[in-house]
Amino acid sequence: MCVTSIVAISRVHTFVLQGIEALPCEVEADRSTARTPSTGIVGLPDAAVRESAERVRTAILNSGYEYPFGRLTVNLAPADLRKEGPVYDLPIAVAILAVGGTIDRRREETPQVEEFLVAGELALDGRVRPVRGVISVAMLAAKRKMKGVIVPAQNAREASVVEGIDVYGAASLAEVVAFFNGLDALHCARRVDVETLLATGEAELDFADVRGQEAAKRAMTIAAAGMHNILLIGPAGSGKTMMARALPGILPPLSRDEALEVTRVHSAIGAVPRNAALITRRPVRTPHHTASSASIVGGGSVPRPGEVSLAHHGVLFLDELPEFQRGVLESLREPLEDGFVTISRMQGTIRFPARALLVAAMNPTHRGDRRSGEEGRREQEQYLKRLSGPLIDRIDLHVEVVAVPFGELAGGGKGTSSAVLRERVLAARERAIRRQGAMPNARLPGRQLDVHAALDDASRTLLGRALAELGLSARAYDKIRRVSRTIADLDGSEAVQLAHVAEAIQYRLLDRRMT
Repeated sequence: MCVTSIVAISRVHTFVLQGIEALPCEVEADRSTARTPSTGIVGLPDAAVRESAERVRTAILNSGYEYPFGRLTVNLAPADLRKEGPVYDLPIAVAILAVGGTIDRRREETPQVEEFLVAGELALDGRVRPVRGVISVAMLAAKRKMKGVIVPAQNAREASVVEGIDVYGAASLAEVVAFFNGLDALHCARRVDVETLLATGEAELDFADVRGQEAAKRAMTIAAAGMHNILLIGPAGSGKTMMARALPGILPPLSRDEALEVTRVHSAIGAVPRNAALITRRPVRTPHHTASSASIVGGGSVPRPGEVSLAHHGVLFLDELPEFQRGVLESLREPLEDGFVTISRMQGTIRFPARALLVAAMNPTHRGDRRSGEEGRREQEQYLKRLSGPLIDRIDLHVEVVAVPFGELAGGGKGTSSAVLRERVLAARERAIRRQGAMPNARLPGRQLDVHAALDDASRTLLGRALAELGLSARAYDKIRRVSRTIADLDGSEAVQLAHVAEAIQYRLLDRRMT
């Protein structure tokens, strides 16, 4: 028997989240006469999307609307992209109500469904629940020059940081239907002042609370000024973890673009706090040493960002570094060098940003302390063998942290504060920006390094002797020059001098021990 369509096909715009990128997706709904009513969803949906048929039907009925009778076919295009999660509930409901006539698309004076990008999960009573990736949705809508986005009310503030697009927060399906029928207006979220938000971000710990360790603080200042990876080696209780947690407090504040990138990564896994507009502080991620490779660098059957991506533009702190599985540490080598993670699956390739500052800490031995004599030296060497040479090579600064004497612990005096160190870091960063733009010293490529970190004869001789005696690699050679450039910036020097190179060589502690 031939069946014919009763009402023209309705179309609603939504998105597919791949990594942190939002790709356009079109929800099409068609209604045809049939003796047995049914709803079918096609277009490579996963189980959560297939189950949305029942959620949407119940939400429509409980919201007081009539569910269209007949055979309903919902297509999610393009059909070759896998659709995952409950984000399609609201656009599917809007498409079904539009094809059934509940949403009147013939009135030109009312908002048109095709002009908006819609996303949201539906509760059985018609409430709209928050979803992941909303900031990427707003970016997609702005890029496609759509009239606005309709998202869950709890996500509206997050989406409103994107310029060039109107954001409407919906608390229920009934509000969305009334909006499209011209009966009531959805609340348009106020534009968020990103600069004000970023200016109010504060660090959790202050370096003033770390007693002693002025030499280690100097190394942490160098790491912050040039975004250099750093490894702290010292006995348990010497302040390594405190300094790692205090480090974000001396880093420059996030720029607008950096804050948007960080928020996009966290939004992709639903980690942005509800009703928050933006992540304003540089993230600090501290995975446990039992973490798997997938949790550190990302992965899974449905690729998700790992800890190194969640620390993007922030700090990845690996405490008890030798206790991590060897394969986990080796998987970090490429992200540390390239600044991104590439995950390949049969469905395609996804890239996550991973420009994090690595701060690692370790005890001298597995017992946590350092013993003198030949036996103590053997214990330290045995413990260090858990770390591969290529991984150590990618860490710019190797810093020894000594136990704090009782006098400094009990004296009550405060050490150098984060405010003082931050002022030094910002001054050094400003010099670097005037010289080479926004690229930090740790990422200077070879040609720019030759120009901006040119060595005089004495410095070149010293560095050549160090390379020969320590057996340093070409990568370590470049890292010493980059660290030297940062030390010169902290000292206010336009040229890299002998003292700067000598100090940078001193931070290759493990190279000396492994020769």
